[in-house]
Amino acid sequence: DVRLVESGGGLVQPGGSLTLSCAASGFAFSDNYMSWVREAPGKGRELISRISNDSKDRFYIDSVKGRFTISRDNAKNTVTLQLNSLKTEDTARYFCAVGMSGLRTAGQGTQVTVSS
Repeated sequence: DVRLVESGGGLVQPGGSLTLSCAASGFAFSDNYMSWVREAPGKGRELISRISNDSKDRFYIDSVKGRFTISRDNAKNTVTLQLNSLKTEDTARYFCAVGMSGLRTAGQGTQVTVSS
């Protein structure tokens, strides 16, 4: 079974940084794109970034481009999202997902709250 365990969220002031990690198991991690999505109260789930299996292709939505960085370690089956220059509008629950669409989530997510 696919297992995804997200960690690293927390409460941070605007302008702060966090590093989110996702530990994956139960599938061929190195063969798959991985994505990060977020879900804010009252809003739908939003795909914010994805990375190809070989890390050569990386995508970011405009609102996080230049502030967030996605990376992966195929030896450790982990995908990381570095969040810098955080804004209040980044407050959401963040999930990692298998594949390009961001639809295949399997974990509980990790909460990021940006507030002064």
